[in-house]
Amino acid sequence: MNNLILFDDENWSSFLPLTFTRPIGELRIGIDTIREKWEYALAGKASYITKDHLTKKYPITIKSENILINGSVLPTRKLELLIKDLKVNEAILMHDQLIAAKIDDKQFIKMQETNELDSFKGIELGDSAEDVIMQLTSPTQLFSKNDFVLRKDFERITAGRKSEPLPSSNQLIGSPDQIFIEKGATVEACIFNTKTGPIYIGHDVLIMEGAMIRGPFAALDHTVVKMGAKVYGATSLGPYCKIGGEVNNVVMYACSNKAHDGYLGNAAIGEWCNLGADTNASNLKNNYDEVKLWSYATESFVSTGLQFCGLIMGDHSKTGINTMLNTGTVIGVSTNVFGDGFPRNFIPSFAWGGPAGYTTYKIEKALETCERVYARRGMTLTKEDADILTYIYHDSKKYRTWEKHSSGKTS
Repeated sequence: MNNLILFDDENWSSFLPLTFTRPIGELRIGIDTIREKWEYALAGKASYITKDHLTKKYPITIKSENILINGSVLPTRKLELLIKDLKVNEAILMHDQLIAAKIDDKQFIKMQETNELDSFKGIELGDSAEDVIMQLTSPTQLFSKNDFVLRKDFERITAGRKSEPLPSSNQLIGSPDQIFIEKGATVEACIFNTKTGPIYIGHDVLIMEGAMIRGPFAALDHTVVKMGAKVYGATSLGPYCKIGGEVNNVVMYACSNKAHDGYLGNAAIGEWCNLGADTNASNLKNNYDEVKLWSYATESFVSTGLQFCGLIMGDHSKTGINTMLNTGTVIGVSTNVFGDGFPRNFIPSFAWGGPAGYTTYKIEKALETCERVYARRGMTLTKEDADILTYIYHDSKKYRTWEKHSSGKTS
């Protein structure tokens, strides 16, 4: 088994707030994570070079021979072949950016000490890079490229396998070979349309009566789609999620809920999030202009190049019932948003409040809530996760501008 090491480069900050709590390689797009795609493509086991506060949860494994891969790059057939042909201490570069390398343990230690790549024999892709490399550079690409990636993942995951039968109570529009149901899934009296893309239903997924789903769509293990839900592709739901209402082109990570009525479109939602009943997130400006989005990398609002862009939400964040969110809203980690009217479209981590103003969500109370939420699913908040959240709490203080004017009021 190949030893893979996915490394975070300067792109890590471009994916905040989603990467506050994970390396880039743990981002989900399509059906599985970037790490899982590489482990399949190169028959390996992956670990990480990532930010210091994440290393205890995501430690690195170094062996006598290692394949180093940029965590923001997705596998393509051409890139996989180039990596497999690499000799030890050879690298693949794109405009002097390291994409992948094969290195031994001695070279790895040297590289860590000097942070230099001079001793690598480089394969510079140059103008041919577009034919070889598919690289993610922003959180909006998690949903804007989800259609393409989900279709490729569906082909890979279902190749040579037989789906569980679709019960006769359901209505299928399109080809039956474009819907795949894993064992343990419960699917009754629903409408599926595979003319628009494939549909993947994972182990022990529950899709309740009256749900209407247009592909491409993926629901991972133990996810629940509630009665009458209206789901448009390309939508990907991680394990143990729950959705209802109207959802369009959303990537949702594990253990997050949008269980009630309300609209969510063109969005990326982290783990352990909850959107309260009738939360609505705009994804289109009234003047149909291009959407600007807060960027942690530049600490400013930047153009996305998209007309449709909804919500980017970090882990452990929540909205109250009837919350209204502006087009292109970015919400940090462990934030609670509620109240009448539209809140600002950048809300930092550990904020508590809404249009009427914010206070700071104390880390002690935030961790207590996490413990209760985890316990509901029979899980325990680990010290590693608690330490990560504590780090984010202190690191994000500079964005909580109200603390400068209110002596750090907390909730």
